[in-house]
Amino acid sequence: MAGSGAKSSVKKVGKAVASTAQKAGSALEKGPSPNPMTNLIIADVALRGGGRLLRHVVERTLLGVKYPPDKAKNIVKGKSMTQTLLGTAVARIATRSVPGALLVGGGLLAKTLYDHGRKRKAEAAGERAVEDQADAGDHADKA
Repeated sequence: MAGSGAKSSVKKVGKAVASTAQKAGSALEKGPSPNPMTNLIIADVALRGGGRLLRHVVERTLLGVKYPPDKAKNIVKGKSMTQTLLGTAVARIATRSVPGALLVGGGLLAKTLYDHGRKRKAEAAGERAVEDQADAGDHADKA
């Protein structure tokens, strides 16, 4: 009998989701602009901006485990345009296809194993790079 209750709950949730989607669809039809392309551009900008903010929060949080909050913030701010573009390109390759995901995942695994083999040198090089990036972010604050 527990199975029939679960099925009933699933049906209720499905109906609620469908109803909400229908309401959202009618709201999107209206949108802030009568031009649907303008509404699409507004949605795209909002999603990309929200994604960027979320990415910065996640990066600062992960860095905050090892570094003080101010330094973590400066490290994120000190990211160069090259680092940002490279990260975006690698993420695109990884998310567009299975071979791309295997290539990127394999490359990251190989780099991790390589770094483990050279633990002391890799750690020192990484610390220097983080310091340089934090200094760049600190100078960006003052500019």
